[in-house]
Amino acid sequence: MTLASHFCLWTSRSNNPKGMYMKSAILKVAAAAAVVTLAGCTDLKPMQAQVDDLKSQVGRLQSELASAKSAADSANSTAQSANQAASGAQSTANQALAAAQASQSCCDATNEKIDRMFRRSISK
Repeated sequence: MTLASHFCLWTSRSNNPKGMYMKSAILKVAAAAAVVTLAGCTDLKPMQAQVDDLKSQVGRLQSELASAKSAADSANSTAQSANQAASGAQSTANQALAAAQASQSCCDATNEKIDRMFRRSISK
C-alpha cells in the first residue's frame, strides 16, 4: 500500500476531532517534506551557470559568424572584380587575335604578290 492509501484508510477510521488535528498535522508534515524535497532537487545555481556559459558561447559564435560572413562577402566581391577583369582581358585578347589574323592575311597576300612579280620578271 502506498502512503496515500494508508492516509485515506486512517482518516476514514478516525471521525473524532483529535483525528482532524492529526490530519492537519500530517498534511503539514507532508507539505513540509514536499517543499524540502523540491528545494533539494531544484538547485538552480549550477544550471544558471551553465546557461550563462552557453549564452556567452552563443554570443562569441555570433561574433565569429559575423566576421566570417564579412570575410566571405569581401572574398566574393574580390572574385567578382577578378572575373570582370578576366572578361575584359579575354575580350582584349580576342581583339588582338583577330587583328593578328588580319595582319597575317595581309602579309600572306603581299608575299604572294611579290612572288608573282619575281616569277614574271624571271620568266621574261
